[in-house]
Amino acid sequence: MNSYYKVEEWSIVEEQFDPSKQEASESIFSLGNGRMGQRANFEEDYSGDSLQGNYVAGVYYPDKTRVGWWKNGYPEFFAKVLNAPNWIGIGVEVNGIELDLYKLKVIAFRRELNMKHGVLERTFTVEIGKKQQLEVTAQRFLSIADDEIGAIRYSVKPLNFEAEVAFTPYLDGHIRNQDSNYDEFFWDLIDTRAEQGGASLVCETRKSAFRVAFSMKYDLFLGGRLVETEASVIGESGYAGNRVVCRMQVGEEAILYKYAAVVSSLNYEKDALLQAGKQSLERAYQTKYDALLSDHKQSWEEHWSHSDIVIGGDAKAQQAIRFNIFHLNQTYSGKDERLNIGPKGFTGEKYGGSTYWDTEAYLVPFYLSSAPSEVARNLLIYRYKHLDKAIENAQLLGFTGGAALFPMVTMDGRECHNEWEITFEEIHRNGAIAYAIFNYIRYTGDKEYLSEYGLEVLIAISRFWRQRVNWSDVKGKYVMLGVTGPNEYENNVNNNWYTNLLARWTLKYTLEALKYVEEEHPLRYVEIAGKTGFDTATETGRWKDIINNMYFPSCNEKGIFLQQDGYMDKEQYFASDIDPVQRPINQHWSWDRILRSPFIKQADVLQGIYFFEDDYDLETIRRNFDFYEPRTVHESSLSPCIHSILASKIGKKEMAYDMYLRTSRLDLDDYNKEVAEGLHITSMGGTWMSVVYGFGGMRVKNDRLHLDPSLPANWKSLSFKIIFRDNYLKIYINETAVVIENEHGPALTIMLRGEEQHLDENSTLTCHIQHPPS
Repeated sequence: MNSYYKVEEWSIVEEQFDPSKQEASESIFSLGNGRMGQRANFEEDYSGDSLQGNYVAGVYYPDKTRVGWWKNGYPEFFAKVLNAPNWIGIGVEVNGIELDLYKLKVIAFRRELNMKHGVLERTFTVEIGKKQQLEVTAQRFLSIADDEIGAIRYSVKPLNFEAEVAFTPYLDGHIRNQDSNYDEFFWDLIDTRAEQGGASLVCETRKSAFRVAFSMKYDLFLGGRLVETEASVIGESGYAGNRVVCRMQVGEEAILYKYAAVVSSLNYEKDALLQAGKQSLERAYQTKYDALLSDHKQSWEEHWSHSDIVIGGDAKAQQAIRFNIFHLNQTYSGKDERLNIGPKGFTGEKYGGSTYWDTEAYLVPFYLSSAPSEVARNLLIYRYKHLDKAIENAQLLGFTGGAALFPMVTMDGRECHNEWEITFEEIHRNGAIAYAIFNYIRYTGDKEYLSEYGLEVLIAISRFWRQRVNWSDVKGKYVMLGVTGPNEYENNVNNNWYTNLLARWTLKYTLEALKYVEEEHPLRYVEIAGKTGFDTATETGRWKDIINNMYFPSCNEKGIFLQQDGYMDKEQYFASDIDPVQRPINQHWSWDRILRSPFIKQADVLQGIYFFEDDYDLETIRRNFDFYEPRTVHESSLSPCIHSILASKIGKKEMAYDMYLRTSRLDLDDYNKEVAEGLHITSMGGTWMSVVYGFGGMRVKNDRLHLDPSLPANWKSLSFKIIFRDNYLKIYINETAVVIENEHGPALTIMLRGEEQHLDENSTLTCHIQHPPS
């Protein structure tokens, strides 16, 4: 574990410059606003190791699939969010010497991500020439108040010498993705323009033909006065900027304000794109930096007002949860139903920036509770709009009759994952998408979603499950063969318990949804039946037979659900038995050895128990947890959060806390030594779940909010805010009391430790609690 960054409750602080950690810090200090994102690359030139990263939401390139052995049904491409042209660049020369922290002696360095206000600031002092010291302060933000705008304040001060300083604010389109399968350049340069005081660049992605326009303007102040010296205009193919030279006295400060607008053809017609960008830029330029920053801070205050979590007595835990919430809020705004959330968000290229089932399982809960319901609704609508493509995906694998298999990895609904054991076998993703519909309706009460969108998706997924199972004469049950569960350290197994569970549950839930829509919206029901070709008489009978006769592996001797057929045939030993120098095993063991081992990458059976915990008594949950957790190596970022929640439920407080720290500080402390590749954005939703669902004990049952809190021993208190239907609630918990404040909304009844508690409109309820023995 790496404790490199200073622990502060509202900030991430780096107090030294270490080139070996530069790429990791570029990930940690990343900024975003839901429309675009930027790694914490330096504005000035840097010749050390760096992963340049500027990303525009929804803009991707279909990188041709690269595999050793092509199989029928493979996708032809892997969709990748592109490293877009660089808008933050400000070249700086001092007395003819290029400002480059990798080449110069760094005397002092501090970088801070202010999470409360969404601002990145970096201050450093370098030695230029013979003991000549230059102080630089760079501050920037991506506006969430105006999500087409980024702004930079860059100041330079020679501390003990006179200097001639040249500033070159620029746009650079000569950018590549490090993860390109064939080392291709993904952009075509369409238009490059430069003029006094500004520049613009228009690029278009190859193959996918997304067009993006970048525009910039700047002001330079010297000693507090606007510099009106004529700049040298630089306009080359794909590179545009201005070069301004000024003479500076000892202690004099020069400040360059750079404004940039980034707009794409997702939101504007291509022939109007450049003009749209210039209009957005002019709006920002006229508003000026301080006012833009004020609006941005105010927007962040609004976000924090209904998503903040306050932990008393544990600064590391406090910093970590805010770090996770901060990145969740700046990655996805919910304004555009065409967008979703990639595992790395706007912080790196790994996983292509594409959508996985992580969204439905780990992110929907956060957005349900921390934002208006339409935000989570748009995540569901995103899948609905890909339904036709999901049906095509299933057809490619031989399924018929309107069956849908949603992709494991996607940008536009087409499958683009190219590992056979994932693409063809990790089909539990379909169940997560169905579960998200249920979870959304359970939380919001928005049953109308079924008739508008949800039922069509459920019918198509149920049709897939019907065809994916087969009857086994030997078992006298329906079985599901050749699958991969959430535990990706098992491939091509038969009867993964979790996948079978989700299949049966989806069929049951779809029958309930059909009944509801037929009774409450009969005209819409007829419309859906006609559109999908659904016939109750010929389809639901088979579904019911599968529901009643699905096979589930178990080990009666141990009283557990068996992860899959044959799991107990493995040599049984624990993760604690592995030599620590061989961890993580996926970096030290052959795949053959991993597949033959009993080790579990992430929650599998326990994921199913977490989803449907009301179906199991506490002792059943405990037996399965005690069996599977010791065999789990937690080498997926999505693993610790589920274990933390279940550990809280069964009274394992210390383990719950340890797992919380692991999930919440996964990136800050770089547990897996891979944060340089980008942050684990989707697991950050799991961090939130481990606090609110785990320690807060929050659930929704029968249209009521339930709380059953259990705090870690070293926490003095826990406070979190949630939006539940029409209510904005603040919940405060300490060792002796739970205080619930109804900040906005009508009166409601809450279940606290199984007892009804009535909360009036605009009122506060205090309940004294007794904790069960540990």
